Amino acid sequence: MIIDTTLMIESIPFVLKGLPYTLLISVASFLLGSVLASLIYLLRLLNNGLINAILIVYSSFFRGIPAIVLLFALYFGLPMQINPVLASILCFGLTSSAFLSEIFKSSMHSVNHGQWEASRALGMKNTLIVKDIIMPQAIRIAIAPMSNVAIDLVKGSSLAAMITVTDIFQQAKIIGGREFNFLSMYFLVACIYWILCILIEKIQYSLEKRFPILS
Repeated sequence: MIIDTTLMIESIPFVLKGLPYTLLISVASFLLGSVLASLIYLLRLLNNGLINAILIVYSSFFRGIPAIVLLFALYFGLPMQINPVLASILCFGLTSSAFLSEIFKSSMHSVNHGQWEASRALGMKNTLIVKDIIMPQAIRIAIAPMSNVAIDLVKGSSLAAMITVTDIFQQAKIIGGREFNFLSMYFLVACIYWILCILIEKIQYSLEKRFPILS
């Protein structure tokens, strides 16, 4: 079977009808993951042995299980079936939070510890040190790895098609089945995901240029 470029071009409008779902799942999952990751980092600052142990297990679990297993568990395994888009957002939000929490922790720890000492010597409180001195620098450091998570979420959102979400991948499958040419449609949707990831990379480069890491 050869790639039918005519079919691909004619199918673009139909496939792009699924783009809002792809973007919704990706963006909402990233925001949910960021909020949960921030909460995890703040809880770690408490230095409570039990809480830290729970958070370590949480992070290890959601980094270690395949996203599709969690997705199926949320959609098919719960006593009451939830909306497939909500199940997708919860799935990718939980998994991304585990990765983002490690990014936040490593970024905060990457800031020169001497800045803590200098700020305390000036009489600044810890909350102000974190807010005004450490966090702005940590965010700059975290831009690249957070962009990688965002790219993974865009690509991973294609799994939502497995639970009937009509995203761009599901739309492509519909035409592929109707025209008996899955290869052409898979190539088309691969190009669309590629373009989305390139856009995220452009945003990353723009942010890195605007907020350079201080030496």
